[in-house]
Amino acid sequence: MTSADHTSQTRQWAVSDSSALYGLEQWGDGYFSINKHGNVTVHPKGSANQGLDLLDLIEELEGRNLKLPLIIRFDDILKHRLEKLHTAFSQAIQHYQYRGSYQGVFPIKCNQQRHILEELLESGRRWHFGLEAGSKAELLIALSLINDPQALLICNGYKDQRYIETAILARQLGRQPIVVIEQVDEVERIITASSELGAAPLIGIRAKLSSRSSGRWSNSIGEKSKFGLSIPDILLTVEKLESADLLKELRLLHFHVGSQINDIAILKDALQEAGQIYIELNHLGAPMGFLDVGGGLGVDYDGSRTATTASTNYSLQNYANDVVATIQECCAAHKLTMPTLISESGRAITSHFSVLVFNVLGSSSIATKIPDREKQECLTIRNLRETLKSIQTIPKNSPVDSYKLQEAWNDAIKFKEDSLAAFRLGYLGLPERGKAEQLTWACAKEVVERISKDGFIPKELANLQSTLAGTYYANLSIFRSAPDTWAIAQTFPVMPIHRLQEEPTELGHFADLTCDSDGKLSRFIDNGRVKPLLELHKIKSSENYLIGMFLGGAYQEVMGNLHNLFGKTNAVHVKLNSKNGYNLDHVVRGNTKSDVIQAMEHDPEQLLERLRIASENAIQQGGLEIETAQKLMDHLETSLRQSTYLHQ
Repeated sequence: MTSADHTSQTRQWAVSDSSALYGLEQWGDGYFSINKHGNVTVHPKGSANQGLDLLDLIEELEGRNLKLPLIIRFDDILKHRLEKLHTAFSQAIQHYQYRGSYQGVFPIKCNQQRHILEELLESGRRWHFGLEAGSKAELLIALSLINDPQALLICNGYKDQRYIETAILARQLGRQPIVVIEQVDEVERIITASSELGAAPLIGIRAKLSSRSSGRWSNSIGEKSKFGLSIPDILLTVEKLESADLLKELRLLHFHVGSQINDIAILKDALQEAGQIYIELNHLGAPMGFLDVGGGLGVDYDGSRTATTASTNYSLQNYANDVVATIQECCAAHKLTMPTLISESGRAITSHFSVLVFNVLGSSSIATKIPDREKQECLTIRNLRETLKSIQTIPKNSPVDSYKLQEAWNDAIKFKEDSLAAFRLGYLGLPERGKAEQLTWACAKEVVERISKDGFIPKELANLQSTLAGTYYANLSIFRSAPDTWAIAQTFPVMPIHRLQEEPTELGHFADLTCDSDGKLSRFIDNGRVKPLLELHKIKSSENYLIGMFLGGAYQEVMGNLHNLFGKTNAVHVKLNSKNGYNLDHVVRGNTKSDVIQAMEHDPEQLLERLRIASENAIQQGGLEIETAQKLMDHLETSLRQSTYLHQ
């Protein structure tokens, strides 16, 4: 029995119950609510006065032949997130009387889609918002998109000679690329490139901090971190730059605590250490001017506001306050000019603006119906019936009866094993074995209904609920659309987008379309914890059951793969207009079967030709009619142009 079951005993289910059940008000951050029709409403500008009914929007998009699964990107949310970030730093700068400024950049690796980067740069132009590149390809994208001479381009990642030369030439074009030294051997390449081109880049140093960290990305800091220079390496770098007359170009100190910082105390320690390194670099003769606190600004995925992997124990304003106050204190104590503060906030900017909606194709669950009794039944079947009867006599929700339930379940398992042994030896037929399994699971269902929520629950009994839960078959690929749920056990808010005025009476998890046992969603947010099952509704044969995965705008699309050759889904960019409606600014069509086949170096035309030859041979042998062969070829040609996902 779920918490929803207890509620329904006293009053009728309401949309407020669904909002509480799925934690919508906590993780939604003002962007999502439930309307009186029981549908999720999206508030792209964070205002309750402006909203779009997500179900209505989906139906209209499907009318434009944009089939599910579908990614909907709300560009107004993207703009609003940028505004919140800059407002938080502006207020912190004013409050602490910081005599410097804040200038953010977006890490391209977080989401490389062209329309997203263009929207960010256009919306962020008034703050001279820039980009961070971590590869040569990302550097080229950034150079082509940035046309604001005051916007920064932070150049991170591994750098060969060509990478550094590109940055130097870009500076001569009037851009502001800062080449951040992250490996010791990059210093010599910078010196060589500067000598050969007769020009130098703006230079930064990434420091390996000794401050502690925690969570999944704890190795992003400290001696074991992948990137950055130790203190001896920093001193050697300063010496080499000074010898090459390049110390005057050292303008930036960079550090990175890790993606999704969940505990603000970690950031405070790192800021204090980085602040002192910045001061010492000034004392060593570097002009400096910029301090880059890296990424890591977290997202509260489960709404619990705790220092857990899916949450944060701080707000955006807390983050900005700590960055500004700590660096202000360091610089004021040494009477240094306060640097321009930079953050590479990707997750915090893009997570909320993208919603993945998929439909459920069907569901299945273990059969728990009690089979009809027959006159002559074997001993094992009779024993299982007696066990079931004994369980039904135990009062529901009684803490003192947990051991009775455990004992009865042990009996049921033993009798089921007896039936299996008899079947293997040929003493029990298939119908009897099926009846034994049904009775066993009927016992399990009765046990689950009697488990007390307050007393001690034996582990075997606690696992029964998951065993009996339904499997909902989702029209998507986890590996394409939500790879972090599989790769690093990331949890995202997942919930139905409609029927939320109805009580969800089922418990289930999702299985995707891939032929892979890892292709499932079976970890769901639960106010700071993780639960294996989600409260869902019974599927109606007359309508689609639509599910939304929220806060997935960072990393999921760019890291997805072609497992089982399921490709990119359709995606749309939506903006509110002045008429309380919306404009469909961009439509990005998903991969066709032809696209994914070509990605694996197969030729669709050659594929069709091989099948044409096969059909001709079948015609000659009399096994296929010409008309049927043509229907087959037409079908195959059409199929190649269609989506890799299923259409109902």
